[in-house]
Amino acid sequence: MKCAFAVRPAGQWDKAAAVDFVTLDSIERHCRRVVLTGEHGLAFLLDLPHATVLREGDGLVLDDGEIVQVAGKPEPLVEITAATGNDLARLSWYIGNRHTDIQIINGRIRIRRDHVLESLLSALGARLMLIEAVFDPEPGISAQTQDHHYDP
Repeated sequence: MKCAFAVRPAGQWDKAAAVDFVTLDSIERHCRRVVLTGEHGLAFLLDLPHATVLREGDGLVLDDGEIVQVAGKPEPLVEITAATGNDLARLSWYIGNRHTDIQIINGRIRIRRDHVLESLLSALGARLMLIEAVFDPEPGISAQTQDHHYDP
């Protein structure tokens, strides 16, 4: 079985060179070691040195130099807007207080479907639209600082 041992970030490799692609949701794209099968049938072991969040368009480098493209799988989401920027910031605080994954895109917030949180946000004046789209949540502070040392 082939093995993928490295990731080339989206935009830093030629997508035309991809031999196959894997379609993964946002949870599946956070991985380190897993057997995957591409949409055209290529089976391979993803074996990265540490857990990594794969992004839409990333390339998984196989041991023979070939590359498999990562594609995001659409998921049921809620897109949130508000009347003002201050209202949207307040809604973001409530979402963050629940430790919910969030994607910020063009002045809107996206979260995974959650009927309890949807009810709360609606009661707070949020405008909610149910959509299906690729979810690419913010990486979180631990992912952004994993190579940095912090002394309180």
